Amino acid sequence: MTGSGAGRFDGRVAVVTGASSGLGQAVAEQLIEGGAQVFGVGRDEDRLAKALEGPETAWLAADLTDPAACTEVVGACVDRFGGIDILVNAAGAHTMRHTAEVTDADWHHDLAINLNAPFFLSRAALPHLLDRTGCIVNVASVAALEGQAYSAAYCAAKHGLLGLTRAMALEFDSRGIRINAVCPGGMTTPMVQNFTFPTDPDYTLIMKVAAARGLMDPAQVANVITFLCSDDASAVHGAVYTVDNGKMSL
Repeated sequence: MTGSGAGRFDGRVAVVTGASSGLGQAVAEQLIEGGAQVFGVGRDEDRLAKALEGPETAWLAADLTDPAACTEVVGACVDRFGGIDILVNAAGAHTMRHTAEVTDADWHHDLAINLNAPFFLSRAALPHLLDRTGCIVNVASVAALEGQAYSAAYCAAKHGLLGLTRAMALEFDSRGIRINAVCPGGMTTPMVQNFTFPTDPDYTLIMKVAAARGLMDPAQVANVITFLCSDDASAVHGAVYTVDNGKMSL
């Protein structure tokens, strides 16, 4: 494990969504290694319990598509650890579909988990983050920077997440807290490895999302996220970091 540094987050409390696997788990591990108290959020109790062990951790299984659950997460963290210094919105979902076949439920679910949840969590956490001059890192995607075939809802949500990041960064520019976003490319996470493709896709379009250097280890992206959570990034606010193994440079 790399990127955290012993003592880097001593005395800080972090909420990390999607913490039971993939990128969220990698971020949680690095923050814990750096001395943070981590409150992890996911949907699977068993996986959360395995991913977050130790006296300086706590977790809550929650459906973040429900705004009330987002408020509950923040309240539970404050009750357990006394406040919040860091919010990492890493939970996400992506299923490829032909646009004409996207149902109302598909559309609302993709926006709910990829855009609404970061907003509702941020809204609930902001009073605590302002009190401690904390930070928010929103995990978007390279899909927030370009179009991707069969991903209309996902792209719309991730583009929206960058807009949310920039709007909040401007609004709180003079308040001390820092709000940034990271746009990862493909990683060896369960979400990527378990992609469901639409019927009869054009694979030349699908392959446009691939980086020549291949998939990244989630820890490589987590390194950048934990940097943005740290004092080393004290001058970074309203920024969007692309971490994609060179995909967007091609």
